[in-house]
Amino acid sequence: MEQLAEQLNQTIQAEAPALYEMLSEVGKEMYFPSKGILSQSAEAKAKAKRFNATIGTALENGEAMHLDCLMSQLPGISPDAALLYAPSPGLPDLRKAWQEKLLHDNPDLKDKVISLPIVTSGLTHALSLIGDAFIDKGDALIYPDKNWGNYALNYVVRHGAKPVYFPLFSGENFNLDGLKDSLKKTQASGAHKAVVLLNFPNNPTGYAPTEDECVKIAEILLEAAENGMKLVVIIDDAYYSLFHKEKVFRQSLFTKLAGKHRNLLAIKADAATKEVYVWGLRVGFLTFSIGGIASATPVLEALNAKIGGFIRAGISNCSALSQRLVLNALRSPDFYKQRAEKAAIMKERALEMERVLREPKYSEAWTEYPFNSGYFMCLHINKISARDLRVYLLDKYGVGTIAINDTDLRIAFSCIKKEDVQELFDTILQAWQELAK
Repeated sequence: MEQLAEQLNQTIQAEAPALYEMLSEVGKEMYFPSKGILSQSAEAKAKAKRFNATIGTALENGEAMHLDCLMSQLPGISPDAALLYAPSPGLPDLRKAWQEKLLHDNPDLKDKVISLPIVTSGLTHALSLIGDAFIDKGDALIYPDKNWGNYALNYVVRHGAKPVYFPLFSGENFNLDGLKDSLKKTQASGAHKAVVLLNFPNNPTGYAPTEDECVKIAEILLEAAENGMKLVVIIDDAYYSLFHKEKVFRQSLFTKLAGKHRNLLAIKADAATKEVYVWGLRVGFLTFSIGGIASATPVLEALNAKIGGFIRAGISNCSALSQRLVLNALRSPDFYKQRAEKAAIMKERALEMERVLREPKYSEAWTEYPFNSGYFMCLHINKISARDLRVYLLDKYGVGTIAINDTDLRIAFSCIKKEDVQELFDTILQAWQELAK
């Protein structure tokens, strides 16, 4: 094993031995090449006052070489800011700005020991990095039956995790007993480690828990950790801040887990994607916290170095231009005001869907799953196949929906105007009636 990896492992083992046990085999071997080309280039940048022949970029007239036909599209941004490489862990100013946003949105994180966020190429990349660093073939992956299909691609197909599903809902509420039973069964099987994946607001259902539910989820996870289970808990906050009902917990579940137990690593995966409305810029983040350590250094810095190594090995670094644009937005004095204005539009659409769906004429055709947040809601289709309904809606009526499985149809209210909601559901009902007759 490389000496740099050994040094990182020794740092982690000295203060957080359980964290070392959570790492995948390749995670244990990973390191950031801080003494290779990158460190030599950094040293030259500081000291090479005459000539610097280390950097794999082209310079001209003291700045990044560029084509005018490209830079003319980016008024107000310098060639260096737009075109040069960003560090593998991300622009330092953006990492600090995102952490400040985390603390603004999640005041319960104050005084908690959390890592400085690492920049990823969107949230999917963040989740992929988690798989690289923490999942070996056969590891238990505990997550709800209502989930985003990319989890299976990332963790089950790519890394060979063993899925352990539990029903997301118990009546109108989050299924606390289902989560608890899954943990108990996994531990009873002889497993000493499990990965737990929770996504709120949930895709596909649009459900987010109350604060009381979040407290109880944390209690269940902490009980398992106290019983000796090593838990990697992934909090997928892709749709964070889009909360449409008053009883929804306004902070991340991460706040209930950060720094709570030496056997529980809490990972917050989030992104500018939905929070800043920049889907194609591909800027995501990973933030870590584990109990039993006094500060974010040196353990969480060592973990960040390993994640940085995965980024370096996989994509080298994330788009500097995208990062700069997100950073500039976060620095705007109007950022939170503008974000709230867009969230209000999303809330209006969600509440209009709820109003329309109260109409009794729909009750024979479907039952909606609880939804209160995010981009989506989901219908449980009665009598006929949701897959057949999706195709029929598309072919006959030109209406696009997503069939999650044979019973569930996902509707994205994120892209449906409030005034079109009634017509949308009436069309779906008409199609259902034609297929069900």
